[in-house]
Amino acid sequence: MSQEATILLIEDEPEIRRFLRTTLPAHGFRLYEAATGRDGIAEAQARNPDLILLDLGLPDLEGSEVIRQVREWTATPIIVLSARDQEQVKVAALDLGADDYVTKPFGVNELLARMRAALRHASRPADGGESVFTLGDLKVDLGRRQVFLSGKEIHLTPIEYKLLITLIRYAGKVLTHRQLLKEVWGPLHVDEGHYLRVYMRQLRNKLEKNPAHPRYLVTELGVGYRLRTE
Repeated sequence: MSQEATILLIEDEPEIRRFLRTTLPAHGFRLYEAATGRDGIAEAQARNPDLILLDLGLPDLEGSEVIRQVREWTATPIIVLSARDQEQVKVAALDLGADDYVTKPFGVNELLARMRAALRHASRPADGGESVFTLGDLKVDLGRRQVFLSGKEIHLTPIEYKLLITLIRYAGKVLTHRQLLKEVWGPLHVDEGHYLRVYMRQLRNKLEKNPAHPRYLVTELGVGYRLRTE
C-alpha cells in the first residue's frame, strides 16, 4: 500500500508477536503491540490504529470484552486471531463488532488478504460510494491508499492520510476540532488542538496550490475544518 497502515496487535503469545513483528513491517505495515487486554485498550486509545489484530485468550480480559470496550468509541476494523474455532465463538465475536476471524494456526498470505480486505472496506465512504474520490485536481484512491494531485502521486504520512480520508468521509460537512482529534488521534487527544493545526498545515502544503488561501481544506473559524466540495 502506498500509505503505511498502522496495525495494533493484542496478543500474549510471544511466538506470534515475534512472527508478526517480522512479517507485517516487511509488507508495508507499521506495527504496535500489547500483551494484555487492558494494555491493548490503552494502546488503541493512544494510537488509534487503522486495524486491530486481537487474540481472544488474553491473560487479564476476554477478547470479547476488549471488542466491547473498543467498539464504544471507534469503528476501527478488528480481526480476531484465536485457536478457538467453534462457530458460536466466532459468531459471538462478530456480533460484538469484530470484522473478521482467523483461526490459529494461520498462513501469512491468508492473514494479509483478510487485512487488506478489512482496510479497503474501512476506507470506503459511508454511503457506499466509489472507492476513488475525485475533487478538482485531487484524486484519492481509497482502495489503494494513494493520493494524486494533477496526476502526480503525493506521499502522505499515516496521520496526514488518516486526516484526509476522515475529511473525505464527511466531505462538505463541518467537523469540529474535537471530532477530528477523536477520529484521527483517538479519545485521549481531544484537547490537543496543536496536533490538528500542525498536520492540517502540512496537508495543505502538500495538496493546495496556495496553502494560505486553500481551495479544498477550509477552516471554519472557531469550529473546525471542512473539505469543500463545491
